[in-house]
Amino acid sequence: MEAVFLALVLMLSIFLGFELISKVPATLHTPLMSGANAISGITIVGALIAAGDGSDPLATYLGAAAVMFAAINVVGGYLVTNRMLSMFKKKDTEQPGGQA
Repeated sequence: MEAVFLALVLMLSIFLGFELISKVPATLHTPLMSGANAISGITIVGALIAAGDGSDPLATYLGAAAVMFAAINVVGGYLVTNRMLSMFKKKDTEQPGGQA
């Protein structure tokens, strides 16, 4: 019965996540990406605790994999955020020679 409940929670969270993300306007994607990076940073801390516990080898391997995946998510998120923010910077219109 617990597996059915967990599967139901998973399906509902997938549906809710899809519905929320599809309704987000383009101007809010950068702040949401920054928030997702903060959540992934918390995930890294929890994964480090799980990997460093040392009580079970499986927990260590899964914790190390979680650290790797969360780190990839954080780095990728910051790269995407940086690229999106660079779209809002003013470009230099000055031509070589000092004339605009």
